[in-house]
Amino acid sequence: MAKEKTSFLSIEISKESTQELLGRQSVRTTFKLTEKSIDALSILAGQLGIKQKSLFDHLIDDGSVLRHLARESDQFEIPQQRMAKTYVISRKTLKNLEEVSTQYQTPRDALVELSIERILPLIAREKEKHEQRKKVLEKMNTLFDEAEGVFDMATQRLESEDPVYQRVLQMIKTINSCREEVESCVERGRKIEEF
Repeated sequence: MAKEKTSFLSIEISKESTQELLGRQSVRTTFKLTEKSIDALSILAGQLGIKQKSLFDHLIDDGSVLRHLARESDQFEIPQQRMAKTYVISRKTLKNLEEVSTQYQTPRDALVELSIERILPLIAREKEKHEQRKKVLEKMNTLFDEAEGVFDMATQRLESEDPVYQRVLQMIKTINSCREEVESCVERGRKIEEF
């Protein structure tokens, strides 16, 4: 008796999930923003280790927050010094932005500027963390210098097969590896120092 084989799976995709997938499509759009806002997006994305698109989508995707900003936008004075900057954002985010902009007769650029203003406290917190990381790195550098002294002593007094020498070698490698990772983290944060 021959067994029946099924060679494929049947997958159903609803219209809602298709629309959701289409909404996640990336599109390019240009905004006129202040240099401060452009830098803020770049710096925070770098500090958090995420793409600017993800940060941008997060800032503008919440319709209720965007509507609140639009209602408050008449108190916001759009700065004269602005630069055109093209961003990649999701189609859904752009649609949301345009709907709120039209509904409240508020320029898209103003809504984007106001949305970015919301992240300035985050940048201030990240700047403080950066300063603390620099202090930790200084201590780690001191610790590494001391560990190098211990390693030099072990190298002069013990054979390379000695178990204590092996532990000291492992210690110096571990400390150096951790120190380099912290140093890399601090270097990524250097841009925030000037903000």
